[in-house]
Amino acid sequence: MTDDGLTRDGLPGRFAGKVAIVTGASRGIGFAVAERIVADGGRVCITARKADALAEAVDALGGPEHAIFVAGAADDVAHQDEVVAKTSEAFGPVDFLVNNTGINPAYGRMVDIDLSAANKIFQVNVVAAISWAQKVYHASLAERGGAIVNIASVAGLRPAPGIGTYGASKAALIHVTEELAVELGPDIRVNAVAPAVVKTKFATALYEGKEDEVAAPYPLKRLGIPSDIGSVVAFLLSEDAGWMTGQTLTIDGGVLLTGGV
Repeated sequence: MTDDGLTRDGLPGRFAGKVAIVTGASRGIGFAVAERIVADGGRVCITARKADALAEAVDALGGPEHAIFVAGAADDVAHQDEVVAKTSEAFGPVDFLVNNTGINPAYGRMVDIDLSAANKIFQVNVVAAISWAQKVYHASLAERGGAIVNIASVAGLRPAPGIGTYGASKAALIHVTEELAVELGPDIRVNAVAPAVVKTKFATALYEGKEDEVAAPYPLKRLGIPSDIGSVVAFLLSEDAGWMTGQTLTIDGGVLLTGGV
């Protein structure tokens, strides 16, 4: 991709002239989403907590002509304001938002979870996603239109023992997606994706040392990789999905077909 948003063969990328914010994007799924947006001609602001990791990610995305970063906590409203302001200053009004940040600091039965941990899970995974949508809506989407994609989980579609509170937060995020789709149409589309286990640092505890066992119920016989999710998110942001809103696309290697999560 060249600096003017053209592909190597000289054709415009489908996101040429478009600007995106992707949260939780120093690595893993968020980085894969940002990478795909940049590859298709867009410019992106990525966020996460650690500035060093974000700086490395920006370099990997092609440098400040294509990407910038703002470090901070996803549920910090002041950080959200800073991200929107710096993105607009660097690249212009925002067209796309990808709510990728998610946490799961507690494993075990929901009935035993510390309520402070449960509150934090919902604060980051649900309330912050709503706040990000509000910020971007009032800054630019209300006037320009655009698209939002929320990163949910198959744990939000079925019970997921051990990560039940996380799953409940993702079920809430799926409902938020549907509500926003109804409220913000016709000019703003809001969709979600629900991945199964993807090989990221975040999900390490779910597969480390037992990857073949975890992948066995998947009809495609492998776990996901970040680019599996990035490509679908890019589709939902694009005009190729121009008649889709309020949908949650399952990206799971077929595991829900076999009764797994």
